[in-house]
Amino acid sequence: MFEGRMSITEIAEKLGVTTKTITRWEKSGKIKPAKRDWKGWRVYSSDDLEAMKSLIEAVY
Repeated sequence: MFEGRMSITEIAEKLGVTTKTITRWEKSGKIKPAKRDWKGWRVYSSDDLEAMKSLIEAVY
């Protein structure tokens, strides 16, 4: 993966959710759409991770 970038699987593991949950958040507008690499795969930054952590904390 790119330096400083994480895959949807890595993000899901760090947050303790499934990749499908992250995809649902994106589709519902709870998080901004992920950037894509040259293969079209989602890539996330540490800022994206922090935004998702904030979303989880707001719900729980």
